[in-house]
Parts: sequence; C-alpha cells; structure tokens
Amino acid sequence: MQKRTDMNFPAELKYTQEHEWIKVEGDLAVVGITDFAQSELGDIVFVEVESLGKNIAKDGVFGTVEAVKTVSDLFIPVGAEVVEFNTALNNSPELINTDPYGEGWIVKLKLNDVADLGQLMDVTTYQSFVGH
Repeated sequence: MQKRTDMNFPAELKYTQEHEWIKVEGDLAVVGITDFAQSELGDIVFVEVESLGKNIAKDGVFGTVEAVKTVSDLFIPVGAEVVEFNTALNNSPELINTDPYGEGWIVKLKLNDVADLGQLMDVTTYQSFVGH
C-alpha cells in the first residue's frame, strides 16, 4: 500500500491509539476519527451512536462507523458523557471522509476529568504511531 503524503494531522488535537481525535472547546470536547483512520476504512456509509446521554468510561465503545467493507467500533478517548451527535452524518456520513476534523466530527462530550487528556498522544507522537 502506498503511503499518503498529504495526510492531515492538526497540531491542536490529542489522539488515541484507536485513531480518534479530541479537541476541547470550552466545557465540551469534540471527537471524531482521524484522517488516517478514514483513509484506512475507505468510503464511510453509515455512523451509529446509541450512547447519547450516557456516561462512558475511557476506551468504552460509544458508537460504530460503517464503511463499504467493514464496521468499526468507535472508542471514547476519555471518560465522559456523550452530549451531542453530529446529525449531519445521518444524511452525509461521507463528511468523515471529506472533512474528518471539521464537518465530519462525530460527538461532543462533557469530560469527567480534564486530566485524562494528558494520557493521549500529541500530534508528533501520533504521526510516529501511524508511520508518518
């Protein structure tokens, strides 16, 4: 497989080994999957999040993303309550492919403990993790 050199790795985000990203915005945090993850999955056709309103422990499953050839679990990067789902993904799940760090965000969280963010990877560590 040829390595993509145009992959996007925003420096202001934190990353997980399961290829989710998280960005804190005030009292909430926004979560999605990385550009690397969406490129590995291929065309995303469906996103399901049944955890709205639930408090989930770090690394717990908060939903699934379905691509043409596979279904993958989505793991919560920090202990948090899922407070919002990006409903635009209901009709346009491909936003995760075209804009994984913008319009393709998946959920918003209310963090249980902001200190959990310190356990996540910064951009340099994540780039090394995925071989870029």
